[in-house]
Amino acid sequence: MSVEDATHPASISFVAAADRKSNGKIPSDVDLSDPLLSENAVTILERRYLEKDSEGKITETPQEMFWRVAKTIAANEKQYDAECDTFQWAKTYYDLMSRLDFIPNSPTLMNAGRPLGQLSACFVLPIEDSMEGIFDTVKHAALVHKSGGGTGFSFSRLRPKSSIVASTAGTASGPVSFMSVFNAATETIKQGGTRRGANMGILRVDHPDIRDFIQCKRDMVSITNFNISVAATDKFMEAIQDSESYDLYDPHTGEVVGQEDAQEVFELIVDNAWLNGDPGLIFIDEINRLHQTPHVGAIEATNPCGEQPLMPYESCNLGSINLNNMLTEENEVDWDHLRETVRLSVRFLDNIIDVNKYPIEEISEVTHANRKIGLGVMGFADMLYGRRIPYNSEEALDLAREVMKFINEEGRKMSDELAEERGAFPNCEGSTHDHPTRNSTVTTIAPTGTISMFADVSGGVEPGFSLVYVKVVMDDDRLLYANRRFEEAAREGGFYSEELMEKIGEGAKLHDLDEIDEETKKIFVTAHDISPEWHVKMQAAFQEHCENAVSKTINFPKSATREDIRNAFLLSWNLKCKGITTYRDGSRNNQVMNVGDKLAKGGDSAASGNGHASMTRERFEELRHEFMKPRHRPKVTRGLTEQMMTGAGTLYVTINEDEQGLCEVFASIGKSGGSGAAQSEAIGRLISLALRSGVDPSQIVAQLKGITGPNPVWYEGDLIRSMPDAIGKALERYLHHRENQQGELPLIADEVSEEYSNGSKVEMTTYERCPDCDSPLGYEQGCLVCHNPECGYSKCD
Repeated sequence: MSVEDATHPASISFVAAADRKSNGKIPSDVDLSDPLLSENAVTILERRYLEKDSEGKITETPQEMFWRVAKTIAANEKQYDAECDTFQWAKTYYDLMSRLDFIPNSPTLMNAGRPLGQLSACFVLPIEDSMEGIFDTVKHAALVHKSGGGTGFSFSRLRPKSSIVASTAGTASGPVSFMSVFNAATETIKQGGTRRGANMGILRVDHPDIRDFIQCKRDMVSITNFNISVAATDKFMEAIQDSESYDLYDPHTGEVVGQEDAQEVFELIVDNAWLNGDPGLIFIDEINRLHQTPHVGAIEATNPCGEQPLMPYESCNLGSINLNNMLTEENEVDWDHLRETVRLSVRFLDNIIDVNKYPIEEISEVTHANRKIGLGVMGFADMLYGRRIPYNSEEALDLAREVMKFINEEGRKMSDELAEERGAFPNCEGSTHDHPTRNSTVTTIAPTGTISMFADVSGGVEPGFSLVYVKVVMDDDRLLYANRRFEEAAREGGFYSEELMEKIGEGAKLHDLDEIDEETKKIFVTAHDISPEWHVKMQAAFQEHCENAVSKTINFPKSATREDIRNAFLLSWNLKCKGITTYRDGSRNNQVMNVGDKLAKGGDSAASGNGHASMTRERFEELRHEFMKPRHRPKVTRGLTEQMMTGAGTLYVTINEDEQGLCEVFASIGKSGGSGAAQSEAIGRLISLALRSGVDPSQIVAQLKGITGPNPVWYEGDLIRSMPDAIGKALERYLHHRENQQGELPLIADEVSEEYSNGSKVEMTTYERCPDCDSPLGYEQGCLVCHNPECGYSKCD
């Protein structure tokens, strides 16, 4: 195969990182071109990828990073051709990455050529139905997270809660309880501070605990390190359409233990997905119908964002082709350049399998046996902009199919050639492949959170997020950054102006701007201009020619109904998607308070895009403390009392509410005057004060749950770690009961005081925030992403 350097014009305006001097890690006689990186791209690399010393000082340039990775991957060529020129291969791989034609997943950029050496992003680990098996997997997951990978689990083998455990004569706590253990382990590890822990939790829809699983993230404070998906079977989906019941199975015995109404369970899934985006669905039978090595075993789980179905102990390394770079200067698809990029990328990814240092031996064995790789794409929305094709059009769907079919076919041809050079993957015989091939799978559409950010293109196959953003620098100077394709169209159309760009950067919609022609408005659509139906159709179009699966978020406006979510789920099933993730805009936001006109006027307010006033966080806190007082306790309240067992004795928790919501909690344990009684009384008083002061009850639950004491006990299938833990769980159950029985419970009291309760209302909202820069996070490709262009935070690559 030729390794000649294929030059190609850059697709967007770049600045060379020439001012980052080499630290001597590249020999002086090696002539490398500067990486084609924007200023923001360099900032992201410095934050997340470049080597640092023990004091956090950057010790590597972007050029050195790409060379480090290229050398490491090229060294593997020698294993199959002792006479090959590994230097030339290294330069070829360097050019491939530094031109931003192809970027591997983040662990490869971070760890190649460094001591850790773990280069894969995706793992699935098995969970067996025993205490030993469960905690072995917790240990293995911690090792994977520490190395920079994400993990997927099927909890479907665990027996349901309250089942009898023969060896101890006790009762099982069930899958959801053990998910909390994995969640806590992930929280502790945080992947060494480079990539945060990410998990996928999956439960089959025919598991007896399916209702608990569907609702396990309803409070939005539990199991925060998991995405969750229901493994929906064909029987379940057919039962929905036929309005029938379906069987539940005990995974320990395989026996039918009950039935569920398919419509009811589906509505519960829809309701929770509408509420906060979880759970998604994976269509497990469709996945296994197209499984390439069924003779080895079935697939039960996927990686954290759902695009990579994997067998137990299997891993996959991913990489993405930048489609924005695959256009000629005339904005035609450059098929020759795309072919060469695909071929080099497949070879690159296959080398990773051999170079990789796997966190445990079992993963190494299964990965080498199947040699799965996942070549995907990013910048598809930019390609559409360049081609002047609307995302929400049949023409866009046709281009998606054409491009992905080409990539899959060329990738498969390259894998066949590698089999001739290097041998077929060990499990090839007996697989669905009818001839020797190197890799059991070749293509995956993965999230490209951070790597698409530093490539300055749209993520994966998602539509663009915004066309213009505004950056405020020193002395309040405002710099405008426009999508290059949109800026070109604006100048060609004669409507470009700084004033227009500033309007768009501040949130103006194209369809509201009279100076922009209708054709441009139709072409340059962004995520929230596109109906959910077109999102699903686009995912299905790419899935037709993708051997693994497609990571995509089906975005909905905040006004979307449960019926809208329901229809998207059914459409994705009918269009043969392998899974679906939905997100309704604003559904993970928390309403903090409604305040009166006086409070609004007290702040430094300015009109925002939705017509509400806004104020600085500092001024808001000032006013909140000035005006907000605990409301009075009425003479009559209503509620319930729950009895629970703790390691310190029997606990009674009373939860009461008034007309405005929860107002008090009493907790009683032991004899009056004892230390336990004093502690329970103090906790109750503080909770009551917090509730009457407007604190979100779910935040109180989050603070109490998980506190561990000296004598944890099992009670009715749940581990009670301490008295505070028990109170937190009692409050959580009450919230669920209150919501299910009487509608949504007001989380925050409206009243501040009578003096300030009249006049116009101002909604103050906090968003799920970026842990690095505190900017609002968006939800794309099943993944939380920060859209601050200088940050680059993503839970995915």
